[in-house]
Amino acid sequence: MQFKEVVGHHKIKEKLIHTIKGNRVSHAQLFLGSEGSGNLALAIAYAQYVSCEDKQENDSCGVCPSCIKFQKLVHPDLHFVYPVSTSKTVKKNPVSDDYITLWREIIIENPYINQNKWYEIIDVENKQGIISKNESKEILKKLNLKTFESEYKIMIIWLPEKMNAAAASKLLKLIEEPPAKTLFLMVSENSEQILSTILSRTQLIKIPKIDNESMRNALCDRLGLLPEKAGDIAHLANGNYFEAQNLISSTEEDNDNFDQFTQFMRLSYQRKVIEIINWVDEISRIGREKQKSFLAYSLRLIRENFMLNIKNKDLVYLTKKELEFSEKFSQFINQENIYQIYEALNRAHSDIEMNAYNKIVFLDLALKIIKLIKK
Repeated sequence: MQFKEVVGHHKIKEKLIHTIKGNRVSHAQLFLGSEGSGNLALAIAYAQYVSCEDKQENDSCGVCPSCIKFQKLVHPDLHFVYPVSTSKTVKKNPVSDDYITLWREIIIENPYINQNKWYEIIDVENKQGIISKNESKEILKKLNLKTFESEYKIMIIWLPEKMNAAAASKLLKLIEEPPAKTLFLMVSENSEQILSTILSRTQLIKIPKIDNESMRNALCDRLGLLPEKAGDIAHLANGNYFEAQNLISSTEEDNDNFDQFTQFMRLSYQRKVIEIINWVDEISRIGREKQKSFLAYSLRLIRENFMLNIKNKDLVYLTKKELEFSEKFSQFINQENIYQIYEALNRAHSDIEMNAYNKIVFLDLALKIIKLIKK
């Protein structure tokens, strides 16, 4: 991955390149950023630039033997560690190498991944991934080898906060006194969960959320969105490129949810009980997953309307169509009813998830909203 493929963060890219040109490469660095910020993508692009055989002014060359191997994530001096767990294919003592083929495939396709998506891909069901002491043994083994082709051996550790205490203590000495020309790049979303002794031995690189302009341009140039649509998605994603991709794929469902929400609120406001009963019959036929999606969407829109009502537009994330509706509707979502409405929607979502009879759930919800909407 080259720096030009990373969305936004131009100043950070310049800073990273400058450290290499100035021969000031810290042996342990922490790329700290929220989900979808591109911290993993930046770490990989940085590693590729470090190893590039023909470094350009602002990026790796992309065509030397080293870059070609990096683009396939198969360079012999590039190693990855990430949280894993047992699955249908890996029954005992899992380590990152057990899933390396899947990891390469998904990261080449999209380095803006989140941990839930990763767990879904490796099919660990409801288990949470960790970086275990078995992993630390593998790390020690790999980093005690000499470099094969590059000046540096590079170890990228994605989500070091998932490292258990046994693994962290084994790695502490290695990070403190690494073998010559060894580079640790840790990619974290929550530094507070990293062992303090490890954290104190890293150079911190803070990765902010992606700015709206960079996000919008990327959505237009890479995914072919029209500028207006790209602007809506960029605003809703709030600096999270992973979320932006999800929003694009869920646009059709959101359109249906918006139509259902506006109809529900208008009928509730007008207290048209017969029409409400017909609406309940209609939504009870769409299936539980779509019902849960509608309720989650409704929770979001209620929250955004309350933000509009209290004049906090900086915290409002609505599409143009949603905003047009909400500018009029938001006056009915206020401090007198926001908590009750939110609680009613949350309760309905929980009941549907627990397989409660959906007609009763939605009729009960509708009767509550009718009482609350004019409060």
